[in-house]
Amino acid sequence: MAAPRAYWKGTLKLSLVSCPVALYPASTTVEKTRFHMINRETGNRLKQQMVDAETGDVVEGDQKGRGYEVSKGKYVEIEKDELEAVQIESNHTIDIDAFVPEGEIDKRYLDHPYYIRPDGKSGIDAFAVIRDAMKDQDRVALARIVLTNREHVIAIEPLDKGMLGTTLRYPYEVRDADDYFDDIKSPKVTKDMIELAGHILDSKAAHFDPSKFKDEYETALKALVRRKAAGKPIKAAEREETPSNVVSLMDALKQSLKDRKGGARRSTARRPASHRRAAKKAHRSSARRRKAG
Repeated sequence: MAAPRAYWKGTLKLSLVSCPVALYPASTTVEKTRFHMINRETGNRLKQQMVDAETGDVVEGDQKGRGYEVSKGKYVEIEKDELEAVQIESNHTIDIDAFVPEGEIDKRYLDHPYYIRPDGKSGIDAFAVIRDAMKDQDRVALARIVLTNREHVIAIEPLDKGMLGTTLRYPYEVRDADDYFDDIKSPKVTKDMIELAGHILDSKAAHFDPSKFKDEYETALKALVRRKAAGKPIKAAEREETPSNVVSLMDALKQSLKDRKGGARRSTARRPASHRRAAKKAHRSSARRRKAG
């Protein structure tokens, strides 16, 4: 298998310590099912063309340019060499500005992840020093990088033998939560309801395991394409009916907990007798502690 092509190459710099590095996208959409626009009469694929918004004429490649709208319908044209003249120090350098605790980074600012690895053998020692120092102090580096002609802030942290760099959004790109949450009422919720909900949460407690993520829609799309390509009929799935009966919140919580306990009993019914005895013993001990309290 051919080695992946680097998305960006440059220098990672911490004060006077520097090393050549390469960035690789850590995510991909290659496996996603994609559809093309086709001519339903001929079955041929369609291609998009750029047209003049006023005249409707097709615009050829050498006629295309970049323009910034300064007023309604008026644009100032910016040439490619003029854009390249905007030189930023971080064009080919990831210059670390600060180190922050990971927990302080607001998740709303996280954008695109990249794998960072040494580029060649010359800077491996410097790479390892920077990586292990962050690991030792449990810190994340904040630096600047230019990708696709735009400067980004990037958060860099140790990951296995390499590093993970995640570009961050700027404050002007993050919407203010108050615009969406301000008018949410604060109803009085009883302690009993919260405790019941807590029991349901406990019954669903798990650990983060992305290997269990299943894209059911993607699976259904692939099955649809296979059936259609084989000339088999496509049958629309029956939608589940939404229950019409109105249940109080307390009743819904109680029923949810009851259903979870029923499921737990069914799943433990197949356990060996020794496991069942241990579970009963733990339950009795817990009951005695509650009674004593």
